[in-house]
Amino acid sequence: MVKSPIRVSGTGNNVYTLRINNKSCSCGKWKTYTLPCCHVLAVCRENGSRTDTYVPEIYSRQTYRRTYQANFHSVLSENFRRDVHFNLTFYPPNMKKERDRKHGKRFQGEMDSRNPDILPKMWQM
Repeated sequence: MVKSPIRVSGTGNNVYTLRINNKSCSCGKWKTYTLPCCHVLAVCRENGSRTDTYVPEIYSRQTYRRTYQANFHSVLSENFRRDVHFNLTFYPPNMKKERDRKHGKRFQGEMDSRNPDILPKMWQM
């Protein structure tokens, strides 16, 4: 069981139940995202255990490296190429400036710099 700290805003002080063997927390984030939530991290910090033991293998560095280690080669043989009976033409992107949106009237607020009567004396020039 993990209890969240009380915040200045008055929120917090919630109790969460962890089931480490099932890889679940009552907050639901561990099951949803398949990554340990902050409550698991807090328990690992208190116990001195490693957090990466609870991260799925698919997110490991080794899996990431294995994903991109394969070499991809282009097809060099003429036997595998098709004849294309059309020409590709590339046009430059449309660089024409779009019309600016119309700006509505601005309401003069307390700190509107266009109304010097509202500004404090030290800001007036």
